Amino acid sequence: MSSYKFVQLDVFTDQAFAGNPLAVFPEAEGLTDERMQQIAREMNLSETVFVQKPTDEEALARLRIFTTKEELKLAGHPVIGTWFLLAELGVVPAQDGGVHILQETGAGVLPVEIRFKDGRPQRVTMTQKEAIFKPAKINKKKLATALGLSPKDFDTKLQPEFVSTGIFNLMVPLRNRAALGKIAMNMTELRRLQGKNATMAYCFALSGNDKAFSRGMLPWELYEDAATGSAAGSLGAYLVRNGRLAPGHTLTILQGQEMGRPSHLEVEVTQSGKKLVPRVSGAAVRVFEGTIRA
Repeated sequence: MSSYKFVQLDVFTDQAFAGNPLAVFPEAEGLTDERMQQIAREMNLSETVFVQKPTDEEALARLRIFTTKEELKLAGHPVIGTWFLLAELGVVPAQDGGVHILQETGAGVLPVEIRFKDGRPQRVTMTQKEAIFKPAKINKKKLATALGLSPKDFDTKLQPEFVSTGIFNLMVPLRNRAALGKIAMNMTELRRLQGKNATMAYCFALSGNDKAFSRGMLPWELYEDAATGSAAGSLGAYLVRNGRLAPGHTLTILQGQEMGRPSHLEVEVTQSGKKLVPRVSGAAVRVFEGTIRA
């Protein structure tokens, strides 16, 4: 029986016990797919990452990302947290300013930038895939009921829409931050409405042109996500497309407040014709580490 070290981090925060928890196995060579899935179930977090040697020579490492149920091609907070840790462990050599590397994920080989200050990582930025939009043919009254809201809590000028920058999520624009606080999700109803079109309902309320408050409602056992990098990228692209965010400007998203796990995400979207590509940034902090025998 072999032992594997793991580190648990809180991601999209610089404070322990805030942000979104993540387990990372920085040296996971030799683990089978089945064993990785069993370990992820044992860790019982929204995601667990296993770092392996890349199969593509351009990439510095291969990230295998597992939920308690399945492997994901790509997810935001696992990428940010894993590279923050690998930078701390010296896998990415420290240098002042930004270091650009390539990572191998289920969604392909994608760029990551790590910014260092005084030899320590400060911020990790992941470039996501080009945004894809699908109209949400959802009855708004039923959507309001599934979220424990009333139809008047929705933003009157923006419409719900399915958006993917790697994973499809349902963007749900709300009128104000008070509406966010009222959410009381009916999991069965939301799951029925979303079907297989989206992983979560990403409910948000804008505050000015460069700030949003959000909640990531998951219609399965975890119920709510404290910080969702994939949905944050989709929200940035959605706002640029709807004229609420200027391309190249930074959108700050504050998520997880209602869960007592405040998270801070930053999104910047580059536009080239109709092509919208988000970059999502955040920090992470190590909380504890241990060894698992597998």
